[in-house]
Amino acid sequence: MKKVLVPLAPGFEEIETITVVDILRRAGAQVVLAATEEGPIEGSRGVYVVPDTLIDQVDDRDFDLVVLPGGQPGTANLQKNETVKSIIKNMHQSKKQVAAICAAPIVLQSAGILKNVVATSHPSVQDQLHEIDYSEERVVVDGRIITSRSPGTALEFALKLVEILFGRERMDSVNSGVMARL
Repeated sequence: MKKVLVPLAPGFEEIETITVVDILRRAGAQVVLAATEEGPIEGSRGVYVVPDTLIDQVDDRDFDLVVLPGGQPGTANLQKNETVKSIIKNMHQSKKQVAAICAAPIVLQSAGILKNVVATSHPSVQDQLHEIDYSEERVVVDGRIITSRSPGTALEFALKLVEILFGRERMDSVNSGVMARL
């Protein structure tokens, strides 16, 4: 079974978080929501989510993929968390998948893994991304780094993660019930 870590910080973007968790679980992944503080955690639009555990209690070696949702101040809170950045670095060095959507690619940059990578983000943080080949595509895959632009691209992003983890056939199977336009 594929195992996915979703770090959760106060001010997370709800659509990006819940969509990714839902689609990955539909595909058969074990998804763990790991919060930066005791929960429930409030999202940027006032929706509360109860995390599975705390980020300080996870072992990144147990995961195939880490996915960072955007949102503000959620992204800033993830960026300030040294455990989150350490997990990103460790997983990248271990040749595992690392993904971020919306503003969250700036956390990947803070972790030092975006240099010379093709990536995207929400336009509001584009000027904070340096030494990358910036793309305006909705979902961008460069090796083991996957980035996406906004809440409006969350479903495409989540389905791409399914394809990367499980293959095109599983992605098509999940999408047959969801019926997203890809």
